[in-house]
Amino acid sequence: MAKTPKNQGKTWTQDDIEKLQKLADKNTPTGLIAYQLGRSEGSINNKASQENISLKPTNQSPYDRKVSEAKKNSSK
Repeated sequence: MAKTPKNQGKTWTQDDIEKLQKLADKNTPTGLIAYQLGRSEGSINNKASQENISLKPTNQSPYDRKVSEAKKNSSK
């Protein structure tokens, strides 16, 4: 049986919405956002839609990968 998210059924706080916005802006995958906020992916998708937060991937690498790749390239 699947484990239920810790915040299942709880009301979204303003802090939760701000975290969702920040994670979405960083191009974080929806599954990881759901895990970090303790909610289901469906809940993340619904709230993002209600708040006009785009979860579509942008043309940038997630998790600040550009920075780490730049560090690797500069050390060569």
